[in-house]
Amino acid sequence: MFRKYFVTGLLLWVPVAVTVWLLSLIVSTMDLTLSLLPYAWQPRTLIGHDIPGLGVVLTVVIVFVTGLLTANFIGSALVGLAERILARIPIVRGIYSSVKQVSDTILSPSGNAFRKAILIQYPRRGAWAVAFLTGTPSPGLIGRAQADGAEMISVFLPTTPNPTSGFFMMMRRDECVELDITVDAALKYVVSMGVVAPAGDHRARGDTLTRVGLAPPPAD
Repeated sequence: MFRKYFVTGLLLWVPVAVTVWLLSLIVSTMDLTLSLLPYAWQPRTLIGHDIPGLGVVLTVVIVFVTGLLTANFIGSALVGLAERILARIPIVRGIYSSVKQVSDTILSPSGNAFRKAILIQYPRRGAWAVAFLTGTPSPGLIGRAQADGAEMISVFLPTTPNPTSGFFMMMRRDECVELDITVDAALKYVVSMGVVAPAGDHRARGDTLTRVGLAPPPAD
């Protein structure tokens, strides 16, 4: 009886505790932006103590104003100048260019990164895993894999229960199955190790897993 109620309590408090911890970590990190203000303007100087969450507001304002300024001709020119200067600094240019390419791909409204959840056969044929479409590889990278004219896609396969690590692969599109679920639902499914299934009777697009070279799924 004790074990039953204890586990029930854990199921209630663990998600709450993790959520509070993550929010606290995010807020405390953003509050570090208050150090950018002159000392005389900081809350500790003005009222004698810090105001939790004020850094979040300041961060949002800074990001918004930065985006507003860089959207015009002068701001764009200044950003281009700064990027050219960084491109001349050893080590820094490698780190900056790599991070910029990733952020442009993921955050850009026109990008395709993590816009689709797919199924791939991994780690062996007949075993299916949830992965995410991240883009299209350069023809120079795939070499003979595209010799037959097959379309290739870039795929990220996250690990469970930590989706921040995983495997990057380039695969034939006709060997992957596009899922008719959102990326968020697919991530929840991966993180929960299959416990939190997507709501509704979502199936692979086309209501089948049958693809070129793959055996059809068992009948429902």
